Amino acid sequence: MNTFPLFFKLEDRKVLIVGGGDVALRKADLLSRAGACITVLAPSISHEIQALLSDTKHQLIHENYHKTYMTDSRVIIAATDDETLNHRIHADATALNIPVNVVDTPHLCDFIFPAIVDRNPIVIGISSNGKAPVLARLLRARLETLIPQGYGKLARLAGEFRGEVKAKIPTLTGRRQFWERAFEGKVSQLMFAGNEIEAIAQLQADLDNTAATMTAKDTIETEPKNTVGEVYIVGAGPGDPELLTFKALRLMQQADIVYYDALVSPQVLDLCRRDADKVFVGKKRSNHAVAQLGINELLVNSAKEGRRVVRLKGGDPFIFGRGGEEIESLRAHNIPYQVVPGITAANAAASYAGIPLTHRDHSQSVRFVTGFLKAGAPNSNFKSFLNTDETVVFYMGLHSLPRLTEGLINAGRSEETPIAIVSNASMPNQQVLTGTLASIVELQEKNQLPTPALLIMGDVVALHDDLAWYNIPNQPHNKDTLEENDNNWLRGGTATTPNTTLKPKLKPNAHQQAHALSMIANLTTENSDLEQLVIG
Repeated sequence: MNTFPLFFKLEDRKVLIVGGGDVALRKADLLSRAGACITVLAPSISHEIQALLSDTKHQLIHENYHKTYMTDSRVIIAATDDETLNHRIHADATALNIPVNVVDTPHLCDFIFPAIVDRNPIVIGISSNGKAPVLARLLRARLETLIPQGYGKLARLAGEFRGEVKAKIPTLTGRRQFWERAFEGKVSQLMFAGNEIEAIAQLQADLDNTAATMTAKDTIETEPKNTVGEVYIVGAGPGDPELLTFKALRLMQQADIVYYDALVSPQVLDLCRRDADKVFVGKKRSNHAVAQLGINELLVNSAKEGRRVVRLKGGDPFIFGRGGEEIESLRAHNIPYQVVPGITAANAAASYAGIPLTHRDHSQSVRFVTGFLKAGAPNSNFKSFLNTDETVVFYMGLHSLPRLTEGLINAGRSEETPIAIVSNASMPNQQVLTGTLASIVELQEKNQLPTPALLIMGDVVALHDDLAWYNIPNQPHNKDTLEENDNNWLRGGTATTPNTTLKPKLKPNAHQQAHALSMIANLTTENSDLEQLVIG
């Protein structure tokens, strides 16, 4: 953060504004809403400012600036069009250790006026640190449409009940859970609907019931047992936080503890509740921070302590994410759970690389395959990948790329089969490397694309050059590994490679569009020889 967000209490405190024009008017309007006692100092003060600050608590001084007027000021605003005077005001305020804001001059500002969403007592400030104030205002406008006015009334109601709730619910966790039920349940619905009296009655009833339940437990049990919590198995997607679902974000904000994988990006992790415990349990090839059985035990034990647990997984929990194994463990211990799908890496990599996983003319199904099976055994069932009308996506296949390509060719797949490596899909450092089964190993040795990465194999990979749209300047260039457009049958030429059937020429206005394919599904093939999902 370039600046730290703070909220000043200015009610009945002196604020000096130097300047009497439109800029001063905008600042005076904001500060008057905060209850400040405003002093405007300028030889000429607009009629609008005089009308706004007609209350006797404010002062209008029709004189030139002098630093003696800074006495007892809490903050100072320089809102003149005189650059020399603004510098002088800044210097005088700095000498007196009074925070100063010189309007539209960021380097002379000790603090910044944010774009404000006002749902009193809820206040949201948005700042671009003076870099893009118009953008900050646009973001504010977007938030204005998303946050109902009723949130302010709901916050005031919570303030009125805060003391009573603290007295009747002694634990911090208990109070937090009570308020979350209130803010997400019937109380908030009544308040948003304008039924304030009914909302108050409902909140009081909920509080009394909660307190009575706790009292009953205390009288029956010498040591009250914790209520069993809940586990949320959440797909974090490929890394871009904008690809999270609304439900995933809501549950991440509710979590008491988060167990997260190595593939969860820092940007996504930052969206979890700030005070939640965050525990890394990541697994990489032959390097497991915590074994799967240990993770299962952590989830169960945390829930038994009454905590709300988020198991945050890169991609989708049910696509090579071991979500099924964790759910089996939770069910065995009668732990309630929810599963939130995420965008799996195959979807993200294909979409962001401009490689449609299915195409009506060239790929009628798609297969998700892991390069390694349970206990690290390599996947070697290469003869099942000879269908040229199918796209195959290999997860965890980059480290075994030479073995995969050699096995596929030896099994009968054409050396000229297009294949792509997509690294860090959807992230700013995404890279895409395309080639053929015969060339991709050498290209990877040269370019060294890092993990996390997956492989996409099939004729649709040849569409990448035409359909790629994301982060294009950062892509490695290897056009010598693909046929030129005129000779590429996917773009209307003819095929000359072995084992390839001549394809119809594509219609440029229809077939050069990527057809989206939803591929979130429950993968339960633990006992099969090949861990895969086929969508036809």
